Amino acid sequence: MKFLGDVLEIYQEGMDTGLATFETLVPSEEGWDRKFHPELRFVYEEKGKVLGWVSLMPFSARDVYRGVGEVSVYVKLNSGGSGIGTRLLRHLEEEARRAGYWTLQAAIFQENVASIRLHEKCGFRIVGIREKIAKRDGAWRNNVLMEKRIVE
Repeated sequence: MKFLGDVLEIYQEGMDTGLATFETLVPSEEGWDRKFHPELRFVYEEKGKVLGWVSLMPFSARDVYRGVGEVSVYVKLNSGGSGIGTRLLRHLEEEARRAGYWTLQAAIFQENVASIRLHEKCGFRIVGIREKIAKRDGAWRNNVLMEKRIVE
């Protein structure tokens, strides 16, 4: 990936907030490639600087779920509220639909209100909350489950 260094830097920023992921280590390039869809990963670039990224992870290895993808979207710190996340999510939706996906989903820390609002703005709906699903920094965290059907 051409901008992998920038993407991983933004991912680290997200991890450092404690609100973005249960992961605590930035993956290697090989780990990144195993985790995210090889073609459905995009960056938002402005004036030669990467300010955000979005990608899909497979929801399941089972064939019946081949059209369901889990969204990851990250915006560089101090760039939030500028529409970057919205543009990234909308672009991913278009490309995922072309690639044969029918549902996008997200699992977001309950405290990450900005991400929940971003997903709602892009048409995702809350379908549930996984309470105390895992610990981050010694504290149990809830995940808000959101989804959007992109093909009828």
